[in-house]
Amino acid sequence: MPRAIFTGSLSFGLVNIPIKIYPATRSRGTALRTLHASCHTPLQHKRWCPSCGREVPQEEVEHGFELSKGKIIPIKEEELSLIQPKSAKTIEILAFVDPASLDPLYPESHYHVVPREGGERAFSLFREVLSLANKLAVGKMTMRAREYVVALRSYREGLLLSTLHYRNELVDPSELKELQNLPPSSERERELARKLLESLSGEFRPEEYRDTFREALLELVRRKAEGEPLAAPREEKREAPPDLMKALEASLAAAREKRKTGT
Repeated sequence: MPRAIFTGSLSFGLVNIPIKIYPATRSRGTALRTLHASCHTPLQHKRWCPSCGREVPQEEVEHGFELSKGKIIPIKEEELSLIQPKSAKTIEILAFVDPASLDPLYPESHYHVVPREGGERAFSLFREVLSLANKLAVGKMTMRAREYVVALRSYREGLLLSTLHYRNELVDPSELKELQNLPPSSERERELARKLLESLSGEFRPEEYRDTFREALLELVRRKAEGEPLAAPREEKREAPPDLMKALEASLAAAREKRKTGT
């Protein structure tokens, strides 16, 4: 069972709900170690002070804020505790909004919210009201020395909390030169693309998608561990970009054939 990363309360008007928060996702990537190429020894990453010329133990580590180039203001843990906001222990709900009003770029990470002992009834009421009204609850919380704007929604038996980026953290796509002066599509191209989209439409089935790179990496590791020879990589031929209309027509024909044969 995962370990709770936040224990506090959820403030909804004058209602205070004791809660805990768990990660809603887990990484299944295959981590590669960094090695010394000549002897294949795993490299160590140390806390090194270039001024003192030595490794620094954890008890000598503190935080600092770089005010300007080369000028850093040291800040102690007890000084940070003086400025802890209310959201350090309580998620205060500030507004309720329509889900469609939340730009898809804002959500960052996701967490499951569950009640602590004594908060089950109020938790259930809050979850049910969010579901019936089809609203997101927006509030603030502090986690891992950072204050977040968060959105909570009813999700299955509990609540799903998403930390949100601040607006100044988002990159405006209008800043990207490649998106400026895009050529308009023709009516025929739009019609073919729409038909292709419809022919490929269906339900999202996450069980049909696999991490094929992770599987290939594990197979590579197995073969190397057992001393099997590795085939040389095939060199892919670069082909000229296909004519858009011909590509759409061929794709639509292939999609129709696939649907007809049930493959």
